[in-house]
Amino acid sequence: MKMVYLDNNATTAVAPEVVEEMLPYLRDHYGNPSSMYGMARQTALKIRESRARVAGLLGASPEEIVFTSCGTESDSTAIWAAIRTTPLKRHIMTSRVEHSAIKNLYEYLAHNGYRVTFVPVDGKGRLDLDYLYDHLSEDTAVVSLMWANNETGVLFPVAEVAREVKARGVVFHTDAVQAVGKIPMDIDRTDIDLLSLSGHKLHAPKGVGALYVRKGTKFTPFMIGGHQEGNRRGGTENVSSIVALGKAAELAAGLLEEENTRVKALRDRLESGILAAVPHAIINGDTEHRLPNTTNISFEYIEGESILLMMDELGICASSGSACTSGSLEPSHVLRAMGVPYTAAHGSVRFSLSVYNTREEIDYVIEKLPPIIERLRAMSPFWKSAQAG
Repeated sequence: MKMVYLDNNATTAVAPEVVEEMLPYLRDHYGNPSSMYGMARQTALKIRESRARVAGLLGASPEEIVFTSCGTESDSTAIWAAIRTTPLKRHIMTSRVEHSAIKNLYEYLAHNGYRVTFVPVDGKGRLDLDYLYDHLSEDTAVVSLMWANNETGVLFPVAEVAREVKARGVVFHTDAVQAVGKIPMDIDRTDIDLLSLSGHKLHAPKGVGALYVRKGTKFTPFMIGGHQEGNRRGGTENVSSIVALGKAAELAAGLLEEENTRVKALRDRLESGILAAVPHAIINGDTEHRLPNTTNISFEYIEGESILLMMDELGICASSGSACTSGSLEPSHVLRAMGVPYTAAHGSVRFSLSVYNTREEIDYVIEKLPPIIERLRAMSPFWKSAQAG
């Protein structure tokens, strides 16, 4: 069966070049980087090279990169460091549309003595900046905002917010898991203190991530143990995966132009083709300020899960939202925060592309999706009622 993979915000295929680079560190160069003999020194040097590659993608310095197990660990490390180094401050801020890695942590902290402000967004998913700035106070320990929304692709003005937040003496963190490798970054020119990324979103394996910690930022480790990562994250290094992340970062840096030209054009072709063929289809989110690879489309009066199952029968892989919450029958909290009507929020599908997608694949989806929507609506009492009314 033909397979068209359009769920790259959930995870990506590991690039062949990444596999090739990591294999020797699974098979031959297995020395512990903390040991003193030659094979161990070789792995330590490769980790150093990988750190420089990740830093290069971000526009950071190598010593500002801490390797972790995933984006979620990076997020938790950042937030816990911010609140532990400012123990007298009990107010923290984030947005209403964050990934569960931040959302659930903030809800946990709200039940454990912290005052949390969730900043609203408008109907296009754009942050209410006035609300954010008005609620900053001397008691604010940290502001955490995603750089790019995982469901809609909407970009937040994190550089602008970081500048304002830092001017008031507050730590700023961004969950950049969806943004890294898709848009250009020069983090050294910003006031961002902490930034999270995850390898499996940019064609590295699952189980490796990184946290950027700006020089001079107060920091306490989340994983306490040995001296690894400059005493900032204990535990023997996952060498092969760190090597893989370094190679993936190098590849991503070289593919940024393609992401923002060819991939963007494919996304726009998919979007316009669907809208032209399917009535009552709505683009969710700001169509001007978003990732080049992402579109979130609501098909009114039907269930997104049904669309996904029928597309799957034809080899088309997409998502109804975040892969971390796709098991829930509740509408996306992101779309609810945006005020998307219930009749549309339940029928949302996220398509997220990569450099491996082709025009032929996009045309295949444009051909196969409209009959699916028509068939499901023919069975939907909500659609029949809307048509009658």
